[in-house]
Amino acid sequence: MSEQQPIPSAPDAVPHPALTYSSYLALDEVLAAQRPRSEEHDELLFIVIHQVYELWFKQMLHELAGLQEHLEEGDTARSLHTLGRVLAILKVAVAQVDVLETMTPRQFTSFRGRLDASSGFQSEQFRELEATLGRRDPSVFEHYPAGSPGRARIEAAMSRRSVFDSFLRYVTTQGHPVPAEAVERDVRQPWPGSEQVQEVLLAVYDADGGAAQVAERLVDLDEGLQEWRYRHVKMVERTIGTRPGTGGSSGAQYLWQTVTQKLFEDLWAIRSRM
Repeated sequence: MSEQQPIPSAPDAVPHPALTYSSYLALDEVLAAQRPRSEEHDELLFIVIHQVYELWFKQMLHELAGLQEHLEEGDTARSLHTLGRVLAILKVAVAQVDVLETMTPRQFTSFRGRLDASSGFQSEQFRELEATLGRRDPSVFEHYPAGSPGRARIEAAMSRRSVFDSFLRYVTTQGHPVPAEAVERDVRQPWPGSEQVQEVLLAVYDADGGAAQVAERLVDLDEGLQEWRYRHVKMVERTIGTRPGTGGSSGAQYLWQTVTQKLFEDLWAIRSRM
């Protein structure tokens, strides 16, 4: 018998000599992306926090796209897993407010004037995230010129099925008869809620299976975003009081209007009937 030859390693297992921790994570670019406009010590913290938020928004959009695929495939286990990850990210996003609140109002106002017209209202990814979760509000385009890449991204998200639309399709895969007008609706329009859909959702909870667990995790997601909005508006009040926000926004006054907005009205409407 001839001598046994060693089994070669898989091509992707061979280390690339040029790849390092720094180059893989593109740290030169990432760590050069903080460009304060003043000499104030606290401006770097402000920039880092908001850049980290944008990275988390990117990851959440990635996870929600996967969630919608899992839902429409009727995959309960992977839907629950992905929802768990999104919820964990939201907890981190809420906790980051604690770090930002270490900045006093005077520390913020020391560089606030350098922000010019920039504002969190201009976060394209957060608007895309809202649209993915079901918001259909053309007023958001006030901050995005026609033809701009940001506006195109948000418009595209508003033209796709939302997470709740995908959830209704998932419910049908679990044997529950969701009305056709809900499943095949024009997803570019706001979802008005439906008593017929609520009856189906009550049956989902009565069955007490995987679909009920998915529904509860969606309620957790809705509550988690409300918690983030609440912490955000209290941080704004703590930092600038009732003054207008940068970029011409009304600041805390506007943000308070968003705190109690629900993503999945039907899942909340059935609470009093369970």
